[in-house]
Amino acid sequence: MILPVEDADFDDLNERGLVRGLRVADGGVAPAPVVAMLRDLARKVGVTCSPAAWWIVDGGEVVGLCSIKAEPTEDGAIEIGYGVAETRHGQGIARQAVSEVLAWARLRGDLTAVIAETSISNPASQRVLERNGFTRTGTRVDPDDGIMVCWRASASV
Repeated sequence: MILPVEDADFDDLNERGLVRGLRVADGGVAPAPVVAMLRDLARKVGVTCSPAAWWIVDGGEVVGLCSIKAEPTEDGAIEIGYGVAETRHGQGIARQAVSEVLAWARLRGDLTAVIAETSISNPASQRVLERNGFTRTGTRVDPDDGIMVCWRASASV
């Protein structure tokens, strides 16, 4: 299940290790600097596309985060990124979360596509996208992350 992120949730996460009274998975959802960056990103993107991020919840516990990485493109595409606590890998949680975000995008009417990138060395994340109907559109080289596989799914109904 996904829950839209509210700005105050980041304070709860940082101060109490809780989100809306829900425990956070062992190991957290991301390192503190990444959480801070995602908060800033959600504030920026949320001006034109809201919600801009979702908590990934499983078993009454926050186990990850999925967010829109930039404002929608002129042609109506959004790029998403997602992560799940290591303790929850391999349980279909990321697949379900991406499915729910894709369904949300399709209900909006103003979005044409959802795009994502995965490391060439992350086959599990590639399977998450494949199982949600994303099509591989190519690769690119990221100076920090190396070879990235580019993906796209239609947001049209």
